[in-house]
Amino acid sequence: MDLTWSPGEEAFRAEARAWLEVHVPTGLPSGDTRDGFAAHLEWERLLFRDRWAVVSWPAAYGGRGASLWEWLIFEEEYYRAGGPQRVTQNGIFLLAPTVFELGTAEQQAHVLTRMASATDLWCQGWSEPNAGSDLASLTSRAIRDDERQGWVLNGQKTWTTRGAFCTHLFGLFRSDPSSERHRGLTYLMVPLDLPGITVRGFGRLDGDEGFAEVFFDDAFFPDAAIPGGVVLGDVDQGGAWPWPPPAPSGASPCGRPGGSWPPPSGSPSCGTRCRTAATAPTGRCESGWYRAGSTPRRTTCTL
Repeated sequence: MDLTWSPGEEAFRAEARAWLEVHVPTGLPSGDTRDGFAAHLEWERLLFRDRWAVVSWPAAYGGRGASLWEWLIFEEEYYRAGGPQRVTQNGIFLLAPTVFELGTAEQQAHVLTRMASATDLWCQGWSEPNAGSDLASLTSRAIRDDERQGWVLNGQKTWTTRGAFCTHLFGLFRSDPSSERHRGLTYLMVPLDLPGITVRGFGRLDGDEGFAEVFFDDAFFPDAAIPGGVVLGDVDQGGAWPWPPPAPSGASPCGRPGGSWPPPSGSPSCGTRCRTAATAPTGRCESGWYRAGSTPRRTTCTL
């Protein structure tokens, strides 16, 4: 096994190190304060300008098409250079993977580029006053309005990190009022400047000014609010991922979430269940895939 870096990877490291040594800012205030968040946005936009904001993404969305190893190299160099916290992390690290997986081409073209450039700033819309760790008990509602071609939102989200500074929210809403638990939820991408939406920040003892509550009071937003649509994935299926059905007959067990299949020799089965999402584009199993007979398939796994 050759564990040495390739010439191309060494060149990538040298380029990243040289750029970071010149450009990494020092003395920025906390990104969880209003002034600090604004200062960090200037840094995020500089990263995007020179294509360091999302190195592993395709060039079409502002990335460099970097390999997994090159992405890890960049993360090492970023840490080495003392790079500041990434205030766009909620979008880049949490929403973007789902957009890549479930978004349409039109959604990807719009959402990903504006996210990477820190044009649109995303916060999470999961927790509610009575639905924190038990997310399946959420009650915020999204009712379909076919006549106006959009959705009407009611409810409240809370503990919204940096919500006081963001332009958009992504999260789950109950779209089938007769459903219970994880069923009947829809994953929505919501602009926060719409009538009927109130973002109320609240201070903390540690000086964090970004935490917010978000209130929805008969807030209507049209499908066209996001090019390609505001629903990510399928309607009423936003909560399906934690409770997938058993793997098809003959399928190999999953590796750990985020890992690869097959697992290292001798590794115990993680005991997860999987569902087929799509047929693999190649003839071999890769990260996140399992083999059903001779056919590799994409999986969704949970412990």
